[in-house]
Amino acid sequence: MGQAKTLTKAELKRVIDVTKACSRYPQRDVTMLLFTHWCGMRIGEVAALRVSDVIDVNNTIRAEIKLNAEQTKGNAARVVFVPERMRKELKRYLQCATTPVHNDYLFHTQKAKRFSANTATQHLQRLYERAGIDGATSHSGRRTFITELAAKGVSVRVLAALAGHRSIQTTQRYIDVNDDMMRNAVELLG
Repeated sequence: MGQAKTLTKAELKRVIDVTKACSRYPQRDVTMLLFTHWCGMRIGEVAALRVSDVIDVNNTIRAEIKLNAEQTKGNAARVVFVPERMRKELKRYLQCATTPVHNDYLFHTQKAKRFSANTATQHLQRLYERAGIDGATSHSGRRTFITELAAKGVSVRVLAALAGHRSIQTTQRYIDVNDDMMRNAVELLG
């Protein structure tokens, strides 16, 4: 199997729209999905989030999430920067969720259990399938995040740090080079 598909803005909108229309827990599902697209998080990291990771003791949504080594793939703590639009989405989710317990997991299955990395992966896969996005996987959001930032000229070193990669070679494999990126690159000389 090849790499996970990167999504266009229209495809991401379609997944969100279909999820909002068809999911039993639309705000939860959209929030999980957008953590991968807007913060570049791995789905296992999203599943491992606790309420206390995203809101402080004053119930303010954090602009930075500090993941400990147990929550990440590479067993290395890292910081995830949370853009304003993601903080707004998270606030909407927390308002519709049952009263959050500070040390509880942020996302639960319909059986009130926490998502494992595997169940969260399968869950996102179903969201993409329901929206008819072929080739998309739980890793698509992360690849889309990195590719979009690369297209905007963000350096591969910054991308590697945002993704929690130790090697820029790993990050480079995530970037989908497309015709628009190449067109824009040659215009830089003008």
